[in-house]
Amino acid sequence: MITLFEIQRPNADYCITNFYGVILKQQIDHTGSYYAASAHATPARPSLKGDVSTDVCIIGAGFTGLVTGLTLAELGYRVVILEAARVGWGASGRNGGQIINGFSREIDYIEHTVGREGAKALADLALEGGNVIRELAERYSIDCDLKHGSVLAAYTNKQVRDIADTIDMWKQRGRDGIDLLDKNAIRDHVGTDVYAGGWLDHNGGHIHPLNLAQGEAAAAESLDATIYEQTRVTDVDWVRTNPVVHTENGSVTARYVVLAGNAYLGKTVKELYPKILPASTQIIVTETLDDATANALLPTDKCVEDANYVLDYFRLTADKRLLFGGGTVYGGQDVADVEKALRPNMEKLFPFMRGIKVEYGWQGNIALTWSRLPHVGRLGGNTYFAHGYSGHGVTSTHMMGRVLAHAIHGDASAFDIFAGMPARSFPGGQTLSVPLSTLGCWWYSMRDKLGI
Repeated sequence: MITLFEIQRPNADYCITNFYGVILKQQIDHTGSYYAASAHATPARPSLKGDVSTDVCIIGAGFTGLVTGLTLAELGYRVVILEAARVGWGASGRNGGQIINGFSREIDYIEHTVGREGAKALADLALEGGNVIRELAERYSIDCDLKHGSVLAAYTNKQVRDIADTIDMWKQRGRDGIDLLDKNAIRDHVGTDVYAGGWLDHNGGHIHPLNLAQGEAAAAESLDATIYEQTRVTDVDWVRTNPVVHTENGSVTARYVVLAGNAYLGKTVKELYPKILPASTQIIVTETLDDATANALLPTDKCVEDANYVLDYFRLTADKRLLFGGGTVYGGQDVADVEKALRPNMEKLFPFMRGIKVEYGWQGNIALTWSRLPHVGRLGGNTYFAHGYSGHGVTSTHMMGRVLAHAIHGDASAFDIFAGMPARSFPGGQTLSVPLSTLGCWWYSMRDKLGI
């Protein structure tokens, strides 16, 4: 979809606007990431030309749109998916590849927001996203380098105590499979002495996200779903009983529409864009490492994220490279040099990685909400939307794809809980939302550094 990232291979023949209305050219192909370089070969799909009708039209061929479309195709619906660039072009194809369960807010906050019964229902969905990934990978033989287990790493004793409290909170709600790690135990999983402890989530894991997205797209197409690439949506007439999605060269009339553009929906639907704020994050990938170095980094091949407000995350790829990500830039602006931004943190954690060659570096947008919980709902009677996963996109998108599909099919019980959560616009509007969010980020980062 539309982007704020560096355009490495423009190859574009028209202009579009980003989240803030700045004119940019559309990038047709994938960004120059490790994922794009190592993805399975996939033929380009045609763009939409002319007018078509279908049961469900989905805007966005990322994880939310693909899982919604695949689930509905399994249920017998005619599905059309529209993508402005390529399948998995946005965050779904360029993220850290970590299966992190749960939400970006604590379950007690959710309980305060939606009540005890609502929180119980959402707690029951905490593992759904990871389960959907594993289920689809097995059912459709998707080769996406699926590995099991994830580590949450704490820098301070306070963070360790908070992690222990979170484990107890989840156990009270019936979720097991998380082990508390002390300083010695986490050293078994991560080759650094800087962490004070953490947890091991046996239900976590990591994947090659672009290969997963492409596999899900192929699975949907095997059930007669139609995916159009290079098809930019210009307007959505959601007031009609049968909504109409207009594109540059055609239209789709559908019984139902699903808006799944997340950080790249922009102003296509003006009612939604004040509810989310794009934030960019950066990733680097090293050269292939020898076995000794790879084992010294991550002896058990688990993925890792730390417990800081502005966190770092890392894992080994299938061909034994270190993938290291982090950073947050509110508003989605690029950093000038991705390697320069991330290498200091990588080398602080792993001094023996000094001098290791970095072969890939890229950046991409996630969508934040004010509450850090997904923004979900309907426009009119038959246009659904879900976005704003706030850093938990890999699993939340897969969970939400099922939730959206079931709501369209007639069971809106989980959907209505999400839709009932308040969704504030960011204070200050377009002018002040970025500096205010940056100030808040600075405050919480300082608390992390001070251990308070």
